[in-house]
Amino acid sequence: MKSTVITLLVAIFMICGCDNQKGDDQKPFLQIGEFSVNRINDTLTVVRDGAGRNLALIPRNGKKPPGFKPEMVVRIPVRRVVAYGSFDVAALRVLGVLDPVLVGVTTPRERWYVDDVKTGFDKGRIAFLGDAGAINFELLKKQQPELVLTWNPAIIPMLSELGIPCVVTSTPVAMCLNARMNYVKFLAPFFNRQEEAEQYFQRVNSSLQDIRAKTADQWDDSRVMWGDMYEKRVLVEPGNAWIGELVGLVRSDYLFKDVYGTSCIEISMERFLYSGKQATIYFTYRTPKSGATSKAALARQHPLLAKIRPLGPGGKVYAPLPHYSQSGDKLDQIFTEIAAIIHPRLYPNYKLKYFQELPDTDPKD
Repeated sequence: MKSTVITLLVAIFMICGCDNQKGDDQKPFLQIGEFSVNRINDTLTVVRDGAGRNLALIPRNGKKPPGFKPEMVVRIPVRRVVAYGSFDVAALRVLGVLDPVLVGVTTPRERWYVDDVKTGFDKGRIAFLGDAGAINFELLKKQQPELVLTWNPAIIPMLSELGIPCVVTSTPVAMCLNARMNYVKFLAPFFNRQEEAEQYFQRVNSSLQDIRAKTADQWDDSRVMWGDMYEKRVLVEPGNAWIGELVGLVRSDYLFKDVYGTSCIEISMERFLYSGKQATIYFTYRTPKSGATSKAALARQHPLLAKIRPLGPGGKVYAPLPHYSQSGDKLDQIFTEIAAIIHPRLYPNYKLKYFQELPDTDPKD
């Protein structure tokens, strides 16, 4: 069993095509999961985004290269950015460019936990452009972005009409562990911040190596599931996602390791409940603010959840704290926290920062 899982993990690393070696920022070609960066020469870098589109990065005073439509040419370093996803905002923070370049987001100020973003709102530099599914394109145009980072390919025609380049940062396949760690290297050339991206990667990679060394001989019978049941859908993290891969690397069993596809992939309720009968640790997508205050509260939201083993006596259920989804610049800490949850005896006195263990019932006032 152990050798099979280890072999599978090695294969996943190879498929992801991510390089762990130092000096990646000096390589003329980088493959980062579904993304790529191809440095043609000193004045042209071609990047492929999550939708498989090629964009040309050129100096701000450079000549437009042939073969690229105007909206597919990005002049670097980019000075004004709209970002849909909190992970992209976190990447801007890693690169040290969030404060000067971020001018628009799709989450209102009251739902941000990042001080730099809240300060940007207060100074009038950052604007809330509307929910991701209902963008105010007039306001977006007013913010004069030079680039839009989005997970939604449906907005490409509108942005093309406005002449605004965009990069699709979502992919049909969930990011593997190394792609998640390397993603900042994909965005770095847009801002000439390759050195900062490499430093961040080395920091996260060092943390991961420490975790692997600490858990190397600690295989146990923990069985982990990550996802949630909603009124009409059941969504989980697939085995090819960084979450499933990390669970395997810390010598635990991820119960959806045979599921392949995009993040938050839909599976049948029967499969979820089958795995739930075997699980010992359950991570829900819901935060305490969205109802994950106790095991009993989760069961009330969807009574069938009460059938999974972690919601019973002795089971462990963890909910992400509200700031977790905006903490992509803290991957080293998040990796360590997940390892500490799975192997609490290896991390004595560890205090949770990004997750909350749910009690059996809501505390009484």
